[in-house]
Amino acid sequence: MRINILSGRTLRGFMESEKSGGLVLIVCTIVSILLANSSWIGEQYRSIWEFGVGSHSVAEWINDGLMAVFFLLVGLELIQEIYEGELSNIKRAMLPISGALGGMLVPAGIYMFLNHGTPTLSGFGIPMATDIAFALGILSLLGNRVPTSLKVFLTALAVIDDLGAIIVIAIFYTSSLSWVSLLMALGIFALLLLLNKKFYVYNMIPYIVGGIFMWYFMLNSGVHATIAGVLLAITIPFKKGEKKCMSNRWQHFLHYPIAFGVLPLFALANTAMIIEGNWDQSIGEPFAQGILLGLIVGKPIGITLFSFIFVKTGICALPRGINWKGLLGAGMLGGIGFTMSIFITLLAFDDIHYINESKLMILLASLASGIIGYTWLNFVMKKERERIS
Repeated sequence: MRINILSGRTLRGFMESEKSGGLVLIVCTIVSILLANSSWIGEQYRSIWEFGVGSHSVAEWINDGLMAVFFLLVGLELIQEIYEGELSNIKRAMLPISGALGGMLVPAGIYMFLNHGTPTLSGFGIPMATDIAFALGILSLLGNRVPTSLKVFLTALAVIDDLGAIIVIAIFYTSSLSWVSLLMALGIFALLLLLNKKFYVYNMIPYIVGGIFMWYFMLNSGVHATIAGVLLAITIPFKKGEKKCMSNRWQHFLHYPIAFGVLPLFALANTAMIIEGNWDQSIGEPFAQGILLGLIVGKPIGITLFSFIFVKTGICALPRGINWKGLLGAGMLGGIGFTMSIFITLLAFDDIHYINESKLMILLASLASGIIGYTWLNFVMKKERERIS
């Protein structure tokens, strides 16, 4: 993988921005929960996000609109990874692919086992996600002791994880379809592809206008509107080795507004929830156990087990600087779900009880995974340093 994961920025710069973005998300989450549960302004604060603007509330515009821009960035990063990053070489790519696959299937399997035959079975996608900002933020707290190869592995794994979440959303969290709107959206997608591949149009205006219309028709199709962001990313001109191509420029432009604007707004809007006095009783419910065990236990087991199987069968190999203890620690950090897990929660459930309690379980599981992963890696890195010295 080239060191410049994103346009014009080194891996260190990327890690620092993700660390800062993760810290901002933590602050926004804490502030939002405190304000939402304040006896003074709690009701007024919650009403901000419920306020209607046209046909949607403020929170819905954030989730359906601004998050489409987040998915656009995810798509752009994925395209670059495929062309010139960790995913450009199949042998190198198979390790994070295998880890991501296990990190999705095992947590989903745990959730489905615990929720079989219940109304909450639809939440199986919640523990499948990894939050790249939080995970890399925690990893960066360990400083230079963490091998670059482990940072690259976790980054690639999180990107593939995002792709998996996008596929799950498109297949399993799509309501009744409006074929006319869907075909219109796909027609615009095909037109933008032609502009790029056939007519070599490198002016960004047609892609911006086309993306807006594609988002509108996708919003009305029944497929979640954020998928339009990923489709738009596929149409954006990308040229391997050219740092100033449109795709790289869009990445560079979007990264900071999303890390410090879109995602904090998402966190504020979706954690403005009332924590009931008997919230701990929900831990005994199947959906809560599925989320907690899926993220805290299923993620590290799935990531490590599938990576081990793929390495032992010769499909891939451990990069220099990574041992199994370190990879297990990365798997533990993979249990930090937050952004994508909360997003899937909103699609999986209609009942406000399940939504709020699921968000709380995601926060608890992410906190636990972060602490466990940091403690384990700190111990492993310390022992490794003592062994070398």
